[in-house]
Amino acid sequence: MDKQEFKLDPDCELRFEVKHKKEKVLLKLKSGFAEIFGTELVNKEDPYEFGYGAQIAVFTYHGCVVELTGKAVGVHVANETPMHAYLNAHLALEAMRDEANKKYLSEINGREEAKKKDDDAKKKEVTEPSNIRGPIVMIVGPKNVGKSTLCRILLNYAVRSGRSPILVDLDVDQGQITIPGNIGALTVQRFADVVEGFSKKGSLALHFGHKTPESNPALYNLQVSRLADICFDRMKEKKKDNISGIIINTCGWVPDEGHKLLVHGAGAFEVDAVLVLDKDRLRSDLKASLPSFVKVVLLPKSGGVVETSEAQRPEIRDQRIREYYYGIGKTVLSPHPMIIKWNQVTIYKIGMAIVPDSCVPLGTKPEENMTKLVTVTPEPNWLHHILSVSYAKSYDEVLYKNIASFLCVTEVDMVQQTLRVLSPTLGQLPGHILLLSEIQFMDNY
Repeated sequence: MDKQEFKLDPDCELRFEVKHKKEKVLLKLKSGFAEIFGTELVNKEDPYEFGYGAQIAVFTYHGCVVELTGKAVGVHVANETPMHAYLNAHLALEAMRDEANKKYLSEINGREEAKKKDDDAKKKEVTEPSNIRGPIVMIVGPKNVGKSTLCRILLNYAVRSGRSPILVDLDVDQGQITIPGNIGALTVQRFADVVEGFSKKGSLALHFGHKTPESNPALYNLQVSRLADICFDRMKEKKKDNISGIIINTCGWVPDEGHKLLVHGAGAFEVDAVLVLDKDRLRSDLKASLPSFVKVVLLPKSGGVVETSEAQRPEIRDQRIREYYYGIGKTVLSPHPMIIKWNQVTIYKIGMAIVPDSCVPLGTKPEENMTKLVTVTPEPNWLHHILSVSYAKSYDEVLYKNIASFLCVTEVDMVQQTLRVLSPTLGQLPGHILLLSEIQFMDNY
């Protein structure tokens, strides 16, 4: 196997990709200190193993020696990186968290003192301050500028500082938390595994069903607002999560409709700051559209960001879904085939077909049709489509309940009226309401 050793000077970065499907590349830290997207490399005995699709940047603040084994592509050492700009962004967020914590403690102490002086108040418990919280920051930019990577770095740095921020992923095309076609949230309590990323335990997903927000802006905005409410409720439950704040990843920005969606998301989550990667025009537009108290900051993109073509994106989506069913790295999962009778479930599609305004019933807004539930019956062309299993118990709950799991249709039997699906777990479905997605997955593992 090909083996190379690299001595990295302080503030340098080793970059490489794994482009061959059956290839494995091993990385070993031989001496010094290094990190990958904010996660420190602590194992100097065993190498880290990266498989197909990995795009890696090994950064060092102090210098290190690493060994690379295998057929990596695009291997080079970069002397110029944006890591100090990203570190400064983290330090600014930490200052906001510290300030929020001071206000929190000051208000609690004030209430305790007032309680001692007031006989009536002595009988009551001191309530948690409801209007004090840590920074809520949204990361935006076009496709291929490293938004997900910056998210991961800031989250890892926050965890290393003793925080537990909430990661919100609004990118329905690629998906960091859940599979493509959905949005989700996750409280990050441990730094990301170098190979496997963040643990998905305790994550939450809301169904959208499309690859781009522009496919159904009304539904997308509805689900974003719903997710914001869920996150605010979660922050009220734990002081640490509240002070740690939220870091929001977004879809690749497109002009016009994409701008409106970003502004809606910023408003729904009541963001304090927006970090714009690489696009000064977007920074200027958002600064004009958002309230003056929102800090809008331009950050450079990394020269190591790999351009992903439109032709490659379906392959990346497939990889995300494959990881959901089969695992990644040392985490090996075993999905199970399942037969579902049509009469045992209710299947909905969210959103009616677009019709001219003149055909919309009087008193109904066109966008209202895009969030309506339509009962659908399985068809042969459902093969390979994803079905979301909802926790909803009734029609009225569907738009407000999160998703329990995802099924992939592997066979539609029109005679027996059954669906054969791939399920992540064995046993009964966690719910009887399924939601049809346009996302497809060819299970050829």
